[in-house]
Amino acid sequence: MLRASAFAFGLFVALWGVSFLVVDKIILHSAPEGDTGIRGMLAQTQIDQESRPIIDPADWTAFMLMSFGSVTMLYSVALPRKSSSSS
Repeated sequence: MLRASAFAFGLFVALWGVSFLVVDKIILHSAPEGDTGIRGMLAQTQIDQESRPIIDPADWTAFMLMSFGSVTMLYSVALPRKSSSSS
């Protein structure tokens, strides 16, 4: 169980690193008041540009996440297997 969890966590982190290689900046969009659900998220209304949160990761963030995820996946493979002692 620990091996699978560590591998899944490492894969998740490594995939975020790969996505940061492709994306330069993430601008979060909030739903207009009164619109909820998927329609509110997809609505194209004028929202004040300065009030929206922006995620702008540094250039080295993608490589750090991919390295950390890869090392975590390698560690999960190297973990000793659970021994089944049948006496």
